[in-house]
Amino acid sequence: MTNPQLDIEQTDIEEQQTATKSQSLSSCPECDGQVVHDEEHGETTCGECGLVLDDTSIDRGPEWRAFYHDEQEEKSRVGAPTTHLMHDKGLSTTISWQNKDAHGQLVSTRKREQLQRLRTWDERFRTKGAHERNLKQALGEISRMASALGVPDPVRETAGAIYRRAVDENLLPGRSIEGISTASLYAAARQHGTPRSLSEFAIVSRVKEIRIQRAYRYMSRELNLQIEPADPLEYVPQFASALEISDEATRQARDLLRTAKAEGVHSGKSPDGLAAAAIYAATHLTNEQLTQETVGNAAHVSKVTVRTRYKELLEVYAADSGDV
Repeated sequence: MTNPQLDIEQTDIEEQQTATKSQSLSSCPECDGQVVHDEEHGETTCGECGLVLDDTSIDRGPEWRAFYHDEQEEKSRVGAPTTHLMHDKGLSTTISWQNKDAHGQLVSTRKREQLQRLRTWDERFRTKGAHERNLKQALGEISRMASALGVPDPVRETAGAIYRRAVDENLLPGRSIEGISTASLYAAARQHGTPRSLSEFAIVSRVKEIRIQRAYRYMSRELNLQIEPADPLEYVPQFASALEISDEATRQARDLLRTAKAEGVHSGKSPDGLAAAAIYAATHLTNEQLTQETVGNAAHVSKVTVRTRYKELLEVYAADSGDV
């Protein structure tokens, strides 16, 4: 057993040592002069005789530099960065679902029950109203679909910002949360130049393709998103990667699409269908010869679309090359 009296005496000794050390740093041990702390160079020196008392002090300031007050206010931060993918922007606490302590050990039954109560109350405080519950459900759907489609993080953040704008503009009444959230992710992908076809979104979404299309058109018009028409060339990298075709075939597909765009063939036609047809034609020109069904499945378009656009692309390309 430990002696309480000895513990008290040990604590007193430690406090006296801390006070003595603090006093020695406030005055120079050589000339009893005033100690100066130089934060820029990380040194503690005597202002009278110049004795260096410490030259390895820790800089506890931020790791970035700010030359103006506005820059300092903009860069100042505490904790993790905020995100549009959480209804509270990540400013609240999060209690892990695992019943383990900081060392990875399982907690006792009593502690487990206490953690469950804390999770329940934390969930109630985080989503206090219908507005927050709406955001939580929608942003969760965006994160789920983005993970399934493999879109990058900037696209996810933009999708969260677009959905928040839709909520602020009161665009949700009469429309489903899933439809607007899917349309937000679709619009964000097009804004970042990494588009996916509507059929791909319909596969991972909980609503049908026609409802996603209607929600996107309505939201794009009401929010004035100013999204440029999709370029068929933007679909080539993802289709080429999915089909594992050669670099030569990929370059040939790009040439076919550039020729078609120069002749205006792409106007009014589905960009993903044109890209799929260009890849199908390119593989035949390079003797890789993929089937229409294989290309159509990878691009989520029908064989009829691939066959029709394939003939149009070859006619334009042959005319431009002077073969016919």
